[in-house]
Amino acid sequence: MQNSLTPTQRYKRLSFCTHSLYRVMDSTFNLKDYILRLGRLICQTFKAQDCSIVLLDASKKFASLRCTLKGKTICVSDKKTRIEQRLEKKIIRSAATLIKKNILAMPLIAEDIIGVIALGRKKKDKYFNGWDAEILMTTVQQAIMGIKYLQLYEEQQKVILGSIKSLVTLFDLRMPREYAHSPHFFNLVQALAQEMHLNEKQIESLKYASLLHDAGKVDIPVEILTKTGRLTPQEYQIIRRHPSRGAQILRSLQILKPAIPIIMHHHEKYDGSGYPSRLKKGQIPIGARIMAVADAFEAMVYGRPYRERISVSKAIMEIKKKANIQFDPKVVDALLKAIKTKNVKKYLKSCVF
Repeated sequence: MQNSLTPTQRYKRLSFCTHSLYRVMDSTFNLKDYILRLGRLICQTFKAQDCSIVLLDASKKFASLRCTLKGKTICVSDKKTRIEQRLEKKIIRSAATLIKKNILAMPLIAEDIIGVIALGRKKKDKYFNGWDAEILMTTVQQAIMGIKYLQLYEEQQKVILGSIKSLVTLFDLRMPREYAHSPHFFNLVQALAQEMHLNEKQIESLKYASLLHDAGKVDIPVEILTKTGRLTPQEYQIIRRHPSRGAQILRSLQILKPAIPIIMHHHEKYDGSGYPSRLKKGQIPIGARIMAVADAFEAMVYGRPYRERISVSKAIMEIKKKANIQFDPKVVDALLKAIKTKNVKKYLKSCVF
């Protein structure tokens, strides 16, 4: 039952694992997704049926993130849970690798132990041995760099998002509450982005833009912003300047650079009749096309003081009528699919008709 590999086989396995791990590291900015992909890669490399990866909190008594692959069952959770399994406790206490027939477990160590990984094979399969442990240790050492990088990245994102929300709060102080977006507006934006198959970085930029796309209204007189009647031509020209003004205000913030084109062009129209640049079709950034549909849909279903709210079904009809004119028809199709998803259903529950 012992497993023996030739030097060539060991090299090929390690080379495969190393190159695959680099691809995983380059393909995601999400720690949960990274850990899941890492678990799948390790199961494939070591022909293991079970894999558990646990990241610890500072006390080492709780898991801050847990990924479990058991056959076809997959579970990834960032809910804080106490470490209860005997094997995990043993690895944490000893900080040593354990090889026991069909079980291979070892600590994840950076400057200190940050987690545990454990593999399991069926009893009828070959036992784990020292070569398996050596290859897993090399893999884990590389994986830890990715884990630490993504942990740092997520902490930075929390700080950035907190700063942006503070900035939004300052902007919103000038605006009556009924003119502001719903707290769940990004749920709608994100659902559209996912239906349009945008990547993680594009969705992140949309998140910032969803919070700040109206930042340019900060110096528009309140009496114009809150006017319920028809705007005069002069007032309308002032309103039309807010996308450019928002981009101008935020341009110096490097982290917001990818979101600036969305903020700048979310009032362009698909037929080229929008503002500020009269862009049309594919000239309009995809994020701005998504924001245009989401912004219009929310204004309809939540209402504004200058616009009575309407039902979701009527809003959909209005959006469909303006496909190919005001809106990208592909984004309209994405909206039709998105309203059936869990996140958007949750978003729509806060609508009261």
